[in-house]
Amino acid sequence: MEEITFNEISGRLHACALPPVDSVVGILSGGLVPATLLAHQLKVPLAFLNINYRDADNNPRYERPALLAKPCHLPTGGTLLLVDDVSVSGQTLQTAKEQLSHCRIITFVLKGKADHVLFPEIEDCVNWPWKVV
Repeated sequence: MEEITFNEISGRLHACALPPVDSVVGILSGGLVPATLLAHQLKVPLAFLNINYRDADNNPRYERPALLAKPCHLPTGGTLLLVDDVSVSGQTLQTAKEQLSHCRIITFVLKGKADHVLFPEIEDCVNWPWKVV
């Protein structure tokens, strides 16, 4: 399992050339920390969507990603940076996009497939520094 430090993540975030956005929306729970870091760095509002697809062992627990709570305080327009930690199939990002169809969406993940990927060279599982084992 790959180990990545906060310093490595922070360095890449500061070096990342992101387009201007009006707000950041993180997908819970994996996107909580990266979305918070990005909203702080970009100095824009932050909101969350509680969507879940996989269990703690990374196995799908639903047929498709499920919205677990009614969204609140979501942006009503503009350009959003949609953030998750990992995107393999893209299904969770797609479910989130459906909730935000009234906005222009730019996707961002730490690893996997998105418009912006912080660690595109990593293919293995990652032990993120904020995960409690």
